[in-house]
Amino acid sequence: MAMPSFQLQPSGPPKTEQKGVSDAMVRPREWQSRLIQLLRARLLRPTPAGHDVLVHAGPGAGKTLGALLSFRSLRREQRLDRFVVFCHRSSIAEQWQQAAGRLGLTLQAWNPAWNASEQPWDGLLLSYQSAGRNRQQVQQQLPDLGLGRWLAIADEVHHLGLDPEEPEAAAWGHAFHALTGTAQLRLGLTGTPFRADNLAFCAARRVTVREGDEIVERIAPDLSVEPRQLIAAGDVRPLEFRFQDGWVDHGRRHRPGDLETSPLSAEERESWRARNLRRAIQLGDDSSIALQLLLKARRRLAHVRTAHPEAGGLVVARDIAHARRISGLLEEQGDRVQLVHSQDPTAPERMADFREGTADWLVSIDMCAEGFDAPRVRVVAYLTTVVTRSRFVQAITRAVRMDGSRAGIEAVPRDPSYVFAPADPLLIRYARSWSLSEPYLIRSRSLNTALEPGQDSNPTLPMEALDERAGAVIRLRGPELPQFLKRSA
Repeated sequence: MAMPSFQLQPSGPPKTEQKGVSDAMVRPREWQSRLIQLLRARLLRPTPAGHDVLVHAGPGAGKTLGALLSFRSLRREQRLDRFVVFCHRSSIAEQWQQAAGRLGLTLQAWNPAWNASEQPWDGLLLSYQSAGRNRQQVQQQLPDLGLGRWLAIADEVHHLGLDPEEPEAAAWGHAFHALTGTAQLRLGLTGTPFRADNLAFCAARRVTVREGDEIVERIAPDLSVEPRQLIAAGDVRPLEFRFQDGWVDHGRRHRPGDLETSPLSAEERESWRARNLRRAIQLGDDSSIALQLLLKARRRLAHVRTAHPEAGGLVVARDIAHARRISGLLEEQGDRVQLVHSQDPTAPERMADFREGTADWLVSIDMCAEGFDAPRVRVVAYLTTVVTRSRFVQAITRAVRMDGSRAGIEAVPRDPSYVFAPADPLLIRYARSWSLSEPYLIRSRSLNTALEPGQDSNPTLPMEALDERAGAVIRLRGPELPQFLKRSA
């Protein structure tokens, strides 16, 4: 059986880098090696516009490890001294600290009273909220911390929007931009390199291109790793989609002629499509779409457990009341359920318990998408009216991560995980393209520069970065979907 393309040391007390985590125990994936080469090239040929490097790689790609390995390699070459990580959730911060510790790096969480001279440290960790709230204090402290030549890392960097016209509306982005001005490099990591508001964001190279008669700006990742490559390498699981179709009734049954039936998957009117989805996710709706979906998801999880006994499921609900009804239904079927939401102070503990296998299902509203790492998730039931591409992709890709204990058991490609969702046309469209990296167009604004004939890129950009093999975009075809639009008898 094939092993993942990197293998860390067994769990246990972290070793210091001086004593050494053997390089033989960490075999970087191909794209991680390219990242190290790309960052080295940017340091060797610094330009004002080469300050930022953006990596687009989905869950399970190893973005955290790739960034840490890059820093460690470049420090050994005496090109960097320290690093600072910015992230947006405490649970993600803990994952960064654990990963750094396993590589022999000490990542210290910043707080206003922290003293840099009290103990050895390699990196500093701040949340976006803390950096924004304490911007002046952090800005005053950074020059005295002895950072030397440092690398700034922004995790899920698309949260750091930049709006020149409304600085307060993008406070996190402006804080990061101000705090990292002295960094040798700013490395942005993201699994979903786009925003609903189409703002630009930090640590992202902008490319000016001509589209017909218009000049537009795009965000261009320096390195893009698409899921199909990771699936082929056995680093992540493939996804199979099961869309539950059905007919939704609108109107009042007791009034003749006041009832209209709409097909969920074939509705083209936007207002009706949205109404259909609102009805389809309700457990008590006459269509029984949500109920059928959940029951099929339960059966699929039971089947998966015949080969993977530790497997669990994730349900994404609309709101707290909806989540409680779903939890109640699952518990009535004999399932163990952990319900988490942002208003529950014990939510982090419940999520940790689920990771350890204390429940069959995790039911969540808004806490288990970005950054949530639980390789035991093998089934996702998407029962919410949030239909932005980023939220859908973030939710379904919770099920692609590989557990190291399974790597030596399963063949490559790995056993698939499963996504169950209402057959909403938008969700179906997102499912067909979830594995593809699409261009991100920045919100239109007036551009003072005009392109010369035949020129595609802004001349102020580091042209050598566009030509570096280390920064080449890794592209592979996305997976095909099965024929799932067959109505049940």
